Amino acid sequence: MTGLKGRDFIAITDFTRTELESIFEVADSMRKYVKQGLQTLQGRILVTLFFEPSTRTRLSFETAMLRLGGGVTGFADPSYSRVVTGESLADTIRMADSYGNVILLRHKIEGSARLAAEIASIPVINAGDGTQHHPTQTLTDLYTIRNEFGRIDDIKIAILGDLKHTRSASSLCLGLTHYKNIQLYLVSPSELRAKDEVKDYLKGKKIKFIEIDNVEDVIPEVDVLYVTRLQKERMTDPSEYERVKGSYFISKRMLDRAKKGMIVMHHLPRIDEIPLKIDYTAHARYFQQAALGLPVRMALLSLIVE
Repeated sequence: MTGLKGRDFIAITDFTRTELESIFEVADSMRKYVKQGLQTLQGRILVTLFFEPSTRTRLSFETAMLRLGGGVTGFADPSYSRVVTGESLADTIRMADSYGNVILLRHKIEGSARLAAEIASIPVINAGDGTQHHPTQTLTDLYTIRNEFGRIDDIKIAILGDLKHTRSASSLCLGLTHYKNIQLYLVSPSELRAKDEVKDYLKGKKIKFIEIDNVEDVIPEVDVLYVTRLQKERMTDPSEYERVKGSYFISKRMLDRAKKGMIVMHHLPRIDEIPLKIDYTAHARYFQQAALGLPVRMALLSLIVE
């Protein structure tokens, strides 16, 4: 575990299965400290640079750092930074590098976190960039599955919705390649199919996946149903959103056909793809999933921050 000190966390594929498992083991031990805290990172500073909106990722990381005894600085809205006067991302990273012990970056441009890691001398954690990478969300997702089933191997999982624009969906696909005997169903309208580079990576790692249109075809088979929202803000053509709006959602009737132990996950926030009544079923796990992001991020910070 000491080998993680000083490491960047840019993509879930940068870490091995063994390293992911070590993070999960520390997350297990961190769960008793999510309220009372400890002083592992006293005197260290997390610098948060959020060029896009965030609730769960930003707040859970800030809470994680505070629970570990550290401090937090940065911005949640770039309009309050010098970016509005033309400061480059590179210069912003150089500034943050001199102020903190770890940088947490969210940016709309794919590759921005990798660029930041090349510039900074301190670790950089990708809080989501572009439409493909959101590694700490994937850590949380995998940890939730492990927490529920005691394993991640031998899981049948359907990922439903906007697979073209949703980085948590793409990142989860990449993360599942660390595990054995995964059966993956990619469920979406034809306009929102997963990106070719994601599917090519799955093929290269020998992960079985099937693209389908109708989630009801696989509801009785899957252990996990991972739901995503329409990423309207990432659609360059407004008519694209109008064509697919309301094209998929989860209903109580659908879940009546599911396995007793099947769980419904969602990266949140949801819009209308999961009605409120689903919250009260035995399948709903999305709020527990969000809560588990705190010990996972506490574990990650405690392992990589020097």
